Amino acid sequence: MLGRVNHIAIAVPDLKAATSTYRDMLGAKVSKPQVLAEHGVTVVFVELPNTKIELLEPLGDASPILAFLDKNPSGGMHHVCYEVDDIIAARDRLKQAGARVLGDGEPKTGAHGKPVLFLHPKDFFGTLIELEQV
Repeated sequence: MLGRVNHIAIAVPDLKAATSTYRDMLGAKVSKPQVLAEHGVTVVFVELPNTKIELLEPLGDASPILAFLDKNPSGGMHHVCYEVDDIIAARDRLKQAGARVLGDGEPKTGAHGKPVLFLHPKDFFGTLIELEQV
């Protein structure tokens, strides 16, 4: 069911500073900031030869990233995103196996313009999982 790792997301308190660190200190290619109001974040993607790093900054007072940064003020790994061929089939299989899908269980449009779902971290050893249909 799982395909390749699409990206690893890191929550950051200051997107501009994090982008500068990856671009200027590490020499990475980074995208322009993208506002994802539906998800309550602004993101930048760090392009790597084998995957991407997504830098997440809270957008607004209702951002789910705020609670994460309250617990981890310096930031840290937020989630891992895996690719799947059919997000509905993956969702149904996971729910049948007892996994909890966050939100209303329906895919939302992610940063790459593709359907995404998030799985409860307590079902996956403390790791928030994002599935993205490719």
